[in-house]
Amino acid sequence: MDIGTKLELIKKPPTEEIITEVELEELLRTKEHPVAYDGFEPSGIAHLGSGLLRAIKLQDLLKAGFRFKFLIADWFAWINNKMGGDLEKIKEVGNYLIHAWEACGVDLDKVEVIWTSDIVKDPDYWKEVIRVAKLTTIDRMKRASTVMGRKEMEMQYTAQLIYPAMQTVDPFYLKVDVCQLGIDQRKCGILSRELGPKLNYWKPVCIYHHLLIGLKGAKKMGGIIPPSRIEEEISSKMAKSVPENCIFIHDSPFEIKEKIMDAFCPEKIAQNNPILEICKYIIFRKSEKLVVERPEKFGGTITFWNYEELEKAFREGKVHPLDLKKAVASELSKILEPVRKYFAKRPQLLKIFEESKITR
Repeated sequence: MDIGTKLELIKKPPTEEIITEVELEELLRTKEHPVAYDGFEPSGIAHLGSGLLRAIKLQDLLKAGFRFKFLIADWFAWINNKMGGDLEKIKEVGNYLIHAWEACGVDLDKVEVIWTSDIVKDPDYWKEVIRVAKLTTIDRMKRASTVMGRKEMEMQYTAQLIYPAMQTVDPFYLKVDVCQLGIDQRKCGILSRELGPKLNYWKPVCIYHHLLIGLKGAKKMGGIIPPSRIEEEISSKMAKSVPENCIFIHDSPFEIKEKIMDAFCPEKIAQNNPILEICKYIIFRKSEKLVVERPEKFGGTITFWNYEELEKAFREGKVHPLDLKKAVASELSKILEPVRKYFAKRPQLLKIFEESKITR
């Protein structure tokens, strides 16, 4: 596969930003099989964004010749007080997540799964964490702590300052060329790039993907200083702690339809429209078309073969939100059918969520 084709795969949705594309192109020229990683806090049930969207992007990189490492960041979730701060429950969720990615189409034979709880047994890892901490001010570490999904004002405990230092070290300890993460992890990626040369390492290339917006739409943010695009995206992302605002990967067709029909989808408005986002980042990445059924008096059934056609028609008022919602609910249910069947055969994997409350 030539470099141009590889770049096309890497840049396909949901990729949002590459730091930098020049460095990535050079990496593809000099290394046949670059190594990338993505880290995940085991913190709850997988939804479209944390499960299916991540699997779609991973498959792009595998097709482009990458080797891939999954980091099950159980200690990170522990620091972040997920699953009530119970490390054993967090590990159970980590095991569930591995199955979730497999159910979403990830070939586990082609990825390496690594647990932070194994990494922390190595004194050399902690030595690097301390080296990062010695080169970083407390204020900078607090700013980077927002990768935890919390605001700076919520940083109350010393352990929370250790979190970004650990994440900054991960690409070097894992010996990866590329950090392939959600855009909410950008601050730690930038810190890794800044400190890499100072620590006698390299500058990892960062590939950040879009965060799927919650079903209720973008969250309004107040304040004197206008929020950045990334801050707004982070605040509005689909979150497992708010079940009515997200679609879980093993929701039933009834649940999917109920949530989709109740979702925010203003007529003729494409920006921050969660239904159109599902089309762009999920449906047109998993299906070759989207069929919107309508009565003949409203134009009859119409088939869209790509997202651009759909968005144009929606903006022009040629597709009504109600008809689009019905089509999306139907197609999404088909896409998630293999996932539901996978977990129906393994009901024990979901028991942890029946016994434990999912916390933010």
